[in-house]
Amino acid sequence: MSAPAPHPGLHPAPRPDLLALTPDTLAALTNRGLVKRAARELESGTGPEVALAEDGTVSGRHPDGSLSELPPGLGLDAATCTCAAPGVCRHLIALVLAHQQQLPSTPSPELTWSPAEFDDAQLEAVLGAPALAAARRTLARGGQRATVHPAGPDHPVPWVELPACTVRFPVPHGLGYAISDAATSLHGETVALAVWAFRAADASGTTQVTLGDAPPSAPADHLDTALDTALGLAEELLLDGPSRSTPVFTAQLERTAARLTAASLHWPAAVVTALQRQTEAHTARDARYSPTELARLLTELHARSRAATLDPAGALGTRESADTPLRLARLVALGCRVTAPAPQARTAALYFAHPDAGVVLVLRKHWQLTGDQPATGPDLATRRLLGSTLRTLATANLVSEQLSRRPNRTVTLGRGRVAATTVTPLGNAWTALPAPLLVDDLAAHLRRWDDRAPRLIRPRVEAEDAVVLTVSAVESLGYDPARQQLEAVLRDPAGTPVLLRADHDPACPTRLDSLAATLASGRVTHVSGLLHPHAGHPVLEPLALLTPDGPTVPDLTPASPVPLPPLPPRPTDPLTHALESALTTLADLAHTGLRHTRPDLTPTTTALRRTGLHHTAALLDAVAASPTAATWTEAALHLHLALDLHHRST
Repeated sequence: MSAPAPHPGLHPAPRPDLLALTPDTLAALTNRGLVKRAARELESGTGPEVALAEDGTVSGRHPDGSLSELPPGLGLDAATCTCAAPGVCRHLIALVLAHQQQLPSTPSPELTWSPAEFDDAQLEAVLGAPALAAARRTLARGGQRATVHPAGPDHPVPWVELPACTVRFPVPHGLGYAISDAATSLHGETVALAVWAFRAADASGTTQVTLGDAPPSAPADHLDTALDTALGLAEELLLDGPSRSTPVFTAQLERTAARLTAASLHWPAAVVTALQRQTEAHTARDARYSPTELARLLTELHARSRAATLDPAGALGTRESADTPLRLARLVALGCRVTAPAPQARTAALYFAHPDAGVVLVLRKHWQLTGDQPATGPDLATRRLLGSTLRTLATANLVSEQLSRRPNRTVTLGRGRVAATTVTPLGNAWTALPAPLLVDDLAAHLRRWDDRAPRLIRPRVEAEDAVVLTVSAVESLGYDPARQQLEAVLRDPAGTPVLLRADHDPACPTRLDSLAATLASGRVTHVSGLLHPHAGHPVLEPLALLTPDGPTVPDLTPASPVPLPPLPPRPTDPLTHALESALTTLADLAHTGLRHTRPDLTPTTTALRRTGLHHTAALLDAVAASPTAATWTEAALHLHLALDLHHRST
């Protein structure tokens, strides 16, 4: 390979696409080891001699004799080098870095461009005809839900969240540098879908788009009878109650969930599976059974069925495959939650921030216990997963080629070498997380929730509201022995308060003591957890805490008892109390079965009218007069939506 002729009379001029390649972007396109090695070569004075050709090709001759070239308009994958290394080598990275040194200062990021500018001819030229054809087949199935994030001051890189992966465009006008966290075989297809999502967003003026030509009536036309069957089973369960369910009925729920999953209707399938588990727990007299949860699931299934007429992708789930292999997942641990789904079973949920995707993923590990095996959180902390202990994984940076992502943001382990996963200490990775994963201004973060759909019909994703909160102060630490609950007030750097709340769990008997000791130290700088609104106020359920000494995961950390002052009485919000009491009343009716009860709802309706909720009270009057599935569902939907809106009000 011979070097292109340099532009006559010109020194090498910076090429805008190469200048936009930051070290983090180069690491995402290749790997961080290559970037560090190339940077060291430049620092030691052994970088390439850079030349710019008339057609814009940047070439470099390296001290070891290798010649590398970066053609214009294409990504690093189209670059060439005469060395023996396959793919993108250190010479190409060194050439990019050396070319960037031609500019005396770093240019400001461009915030006005959109990937919608790429037409299909450009997609085919850069991504290839097979990738574009695969994307069109996916598009033809319809129902592709996507969230578009245009470039802005807080995040200058535009990106798209597809159902099971994320695509970023770090280089303005540079399609060849698009980064997808899907496996290499799916890269071109997902990038094309992301470009089409930007087109749809620009045309509709919204960031939530549905790709494909599926008409609004599509759910009723092509869902077979799976959703109708699910609704019929839900009605039967509501009318007779779980106490009258049989193994045959439970098997029907299982088969229906499988049919919904086969149709890629993931959210109704998840609801039906949860209903199946509730009926099984009731039959086994298991503590996992909850009348309130059973009633909420019955309500959610009807809500999703109704919302599907307007937004089938958002309400019913995507039409993506159930699992999407991730090319190279770079994750940051946010902690762990240990639960006991059964007396002889334990589950550890590991939470990982995916900085490139701007979301949190969940990896679950289940253990069946035998005999008198130790089963508390600190006992499980020494169990091994991916070649490391659970405690290590919960406080680490993880780089893995073994993970697949599901539409609900859980990840599964593929079959492969443990060596394909690298685990390193967490360090200061939390402080480098992008917004909205890292929250420095809670008030601004909460404003993002204003346009969200109600919880009953939002995508059923895990850890939807997992964040890392920057903490400037810890106040009012106390314990409520009646509820076995620890509470503290945290403040972010802007002074906004958030209520930290943690419950005692026999599976993690030292959780509250570990949490209390760390909070009382006065050295907490960040807290990771699940953030949700309650009665107009933010509440954070902690997963891990960070101090200058490192992270602490309360569920996995042994601790001695810590004396805490009792919590002062908190004023009761009458509206929240009235709505929650009404939902509890409806849950009791579902638990008994509408066919087997003659409800007197006068105390409940009186409390609702006392708070001004006259229409809601009338809906419960209808249930009392005629306890049918239709009247119960109308009242339950109204109550859940009213409580959801009230919790988000400020």
